[in-house]
Amino acid sequence: MPAHQLAPDIPADVLAAEQRHLAESRAALAAMRAHAQSLSADAAGDWVSQQILQSLLDQRVAALADHPDTPLFFGRLDRESGDDLPGTIHVGRRHVHDGHSRPLVIDWRAPVSRAFYQASPTDPMGVVRRRRFGYHGGALTAYEDEPLGEADVELGPSRILTEEIERPRTGPMRDIVATIQPDQDEIVREALARTVCVQGAPGTGKTAVGLHRAAYLLFTHRERLARSGVMIVGPNRAFLSYISSVLPALGEVKVDQTTVAGLLGEHAAPEDPMVAAVKGDARMAAVLERALWLHIVKPEEGVVFTKGAYRYRVADHEVREIVASLRGTTRYLPGRAALAQRLAHMVLVRMEQRGESPDDRVQDAVARSKPVKQLVDAVWPKLTPEQVLHRLLSDPEFLAKAAKGDLSPDEQEMLLWRKPYRSHKSAKWSAADAALLDELRDLMERTPSLGHLVIDEAQDLSEMQLRALGRRCRNGSATVLGDLAQGTTPWSTSSWEAVLEHLGQSEGAVTELTLGFRVPREVLDFAARLLPSVAPGLAAPRSLRPGAGSLSVRSGGPIGGRVAEAAAEALAREGSIGVIVPDALVAEVSRALSAHPHAVLDPDVAEDGEHRLLVVPATLAKGLEYDHVIVVEPADIVAAEPRGLARLYVVLTRAVTSLTVLHDKPLPAELTG
Repeated sequence: MPAHQLAPDIPADVLAAEQRHLAESRAALAAMRAHAQSLSADAAGDWVSQQILQSLLDQRVAALADHPDTPLFFGRLDRESGDDLPGTIHVGRRHVHDGHSRPLVIDWRAPVSRAFYQASPTDPMGVVRRRRFGYHGGALTAYEDEPLGEADVELGPSRILTEEIERPRTGPMRDIVATIQPDQDEIVREALARTVCVQGAPGTGKTAVGLHRAAYLLFTHRERLARSGVMIVGPNRAFLSYISSVLPALGEVKVDQTTVAGLLGEHAAPEDPMVAAVKGDARMAAVLERALWLHIVKPEEGVVFTKGAYRYRVADHEVREIVASLRGTTRYLPGRAALAQRLAHMVLVRMEQRGESPDDRVQDAVARSKPVKQLVDAVWPKLTPEQVLHRLLSDPEFLAKAAKGDLSPDEQEMLLWRKPYRSHKSAKWSAADAALLDELRDLMERTPSLGHLVIDEAQDLSEMQLRALGRRCRNGSATVLGDLAQGTTPWSTSSWEAVLEHLGQSEGAVTELTLGFRVPREVLDFAARLLPSVAPGLAAPRSLRPGAGSLSVRSGGPIGGRVAEAAAEALAREGSIGVIVPDALVAEVSRALSAHPHAVLDPDVAEDGEHRLLVVPATLAKGLEYDHVIVVEPADIVAAEPRGLARLYVVLTRAVTSLTVLHDKPLPAELTG
């Protein structure tokens, strides 16, 4: 018996029956959505409850939206009996039932659906036959059966699976629910309590795995994560635009997606990368903590509260004892509030000793009184993170006290502003400063924690940025995604264990995806020539797709004309096209492509998907992929930044179908050696 049976070999009425089931499922989904739309929030008792209920209803309606360009199901399992579910189930992007609550489509995240990804002839998991569907737009066009009930059957490559992986694409990233591989599925279905770090070579689907894990966790722990929240953190807005359609297509519309800058503050003052590297070092955490607590001064006087003819005194030594007991045992602002209340309580004790019976209202009044407020302001001043950091970067003596032995004199000199700003209000902060301000903010008041955080391109985050993200999942967990070979910042990590430690998730598991499904082998092998220089400890990635003829390296002649020629060739083929260029050549290359409708990728503007042809600055290429990639002047990409070879590795691995390299200057020796 053949390992796979394809639609042309099986009666056409079988495909017609599946198409009828799809039509019935679409009609049922439309009925489910109409029912949700008919529900009213008026039943809630008050206006606030009505608004909350209406928001939940709106989310439900949005989650039930049909996507006509994709079918509701992509697989079917014929199962042995043994539970309450039908023997045959269709696996799809969301659950669909008819008017009698009969399941027509089972959500891919349901436990029973796991067999679609994990079952094999040696471990059929109760499945007799697995059926995969091919589709075009939203219509089923083919199917393929895999018999799993016979242990002597050896499954070969799935044609439908291969075609879906290789299918050309335009616009944003698609979900991969139809093509999730067993090792990817293991990561997706990890328990909520487990933090997982995924080292993923180009084309292994690590970003998609992270997004699908978020969708799986939301399905499995809906109520808990609805309260605590899930957030996706990406490297820039262009990347977020690229991935923005994945979760909504899976019915998950209530997930925040942001960048590190969006989370910590949009600060972009220019800064020397080496200064930013010092600011990003985890040693700064201890420096900032000292800087904050150095603002507390030793009480030299007590406090006297007058009420009528009586004066109530708290001695200076008592004030010192209170301050000492609070300092270091609480965050800064709660400690300041507690100091006022402790002083007021001491006054109330004196009142009671005189025979009075003061209550909590009297204590609050004493805490807000002028004598107490004056003492608190003098001893434990009210501060903002900006005030502390402004003083630290402006005052050499203060910085030296806060730095102690953590920063060398040279490092302290690097941190100090050459021309200090007049005040914290006029200061212009850098991206590295944003993480320092966030650290100070948490020292003052506790940062709320989310239920789960997905962090992509994590290899490029500084230790202080990782600490900031770690605070946002301190009571939850994280999915950490990245590739050590694609680290392009001066502070890029060389160890995922170190990343997990700075996140505060040191118990997290590190797993590796090395088998690529998207980047052709010929392209990946070409790019992998750079690995000994950029990440010598990593094994070379492998690709399932040979991709013969997918690589073209061309030299000689004016770059502009050759870019236009290569773009015209790519436009004659199906799929998206990314022309990746050194940032300094973006305008020149865009002019050379003026005869072809195109757009220039902007990190701060969401891509509208109207153009197949995009000019992509090399610094924005990370995380993106295109069917056809044209890379211009690799030597200039390398020369533009300290970790230029790593940047070039990123750029060369964005292609799904073809890679064309255009150069006039000699290629880097690492590529030709």
